[in-house]
Amino acid sequence: MSNRLVRINELVQRELNAYLRKRYQSEAAALTITSVEIAPDLKTGKAHVAILGDAAYVAARMEWLQKRAGELRREVGRQIVIKWTPLIEYVLDEAPARAARVMQVLEEIDRQAPRGTSPE
Repeated sequence: MSNRLVRINELVQRELNAYLRKRYQSEAAALTITSVEIAPDLKTGKAHVAILGDAAYVAARMEWLQKRAGELRREVGRQIVIKWTPLIEYVLDEAPARAARVMQVLEEIDRQAPRGTSPE
């Protein structure tokens, strides 16, 4: 991946997060754009979204975000000067949920381990 594409990805991610925080402060409180992957032709891309909450809340926030995709694309186009404003697909990022589950399992193992012995 070229340095230019890396910079564009980071810039789009920063602008999306900033706009969501500014315009939709309460609705986007538990929502974070964790990464953006713009295609080399700059016409399409994926934004990975982490949402804190139960499954119903996550589904509702993803639907809410999909409805505002056009508005977000227009805002990115206003803030970033590139040849094309990419059409961004929003996908759920499962990494934070997996990380939380791993931490929960490790804490459970730690609680069950007998005290005074060192793990090998």
